[in-house]
Amino acid sequence: MQKEMFVVTAEKIREAPAARKRCWMKRCITDFESQEVYALRRKEREVMEKAEIFDILSRCETARIGIQGERFPYVVPVSFGMEVVDGKAVVYFHCAKEGRKIDLLRANSNVCVEADVFIKTEKTAHGITTRYESVIGFGRCEFLEDEGEIRRALRLLTDRYGYPNYALEDCKSLSHVLVGKIVLDEVTGKRNLP
Repeated sequence: MQKEMFVVTAEKIREAPAARKRCWMKRCITDFESQEVYALRRKEREVMEKAEIFDILSRCETARIGIQGERFPYVVPVSFGMEVVDGKAVVYFHCAKEGRKIDLLRANSNVCVEADVFIKTEKTAHGITTRYESVIGFGRCEFLEDEGEIRRALRLLTDRYGYPNYALEDCKSLSHVLVGKIVLDEVTGKRNLP
């Protein structure tokens, strides 16, 4: 028997009566097969414009990739390069050609990517708060095979971290590197600025 797909958009949530919202949220929590959208509780912190979300992502030092593990989610921090293609953020990362991360991604390529900019923690009239900007995105990971694409992705990484003139052919471990590409089909942003 095929499972019915259940999708709630942010717009539906905003317009729905409170009782229906509670029902949807309960179903969202128990239904992991579909990609439900939660409305942010603190609307004043939501970043709506994609250009702003991409700007936040471009200023993050590290991204974290959430992968479906065997028993638990598996989250790994990665150095990354990025670009925007057809209105979507594309994240590239490099890693060894074997290991737990690779095995899990080959079994299930669906991922969640999180990245954030920590600004500061400070005392406020209501307590203590952290000032930050963050991005969460969902997509699928694929591993690049074309040498030209691999070099282009690695160039995005080296440029990002301050080595635009680094000669990739000088990298002794280049033949042992695998490059992952994640197109973020869904992306959200959030901030808590002073």
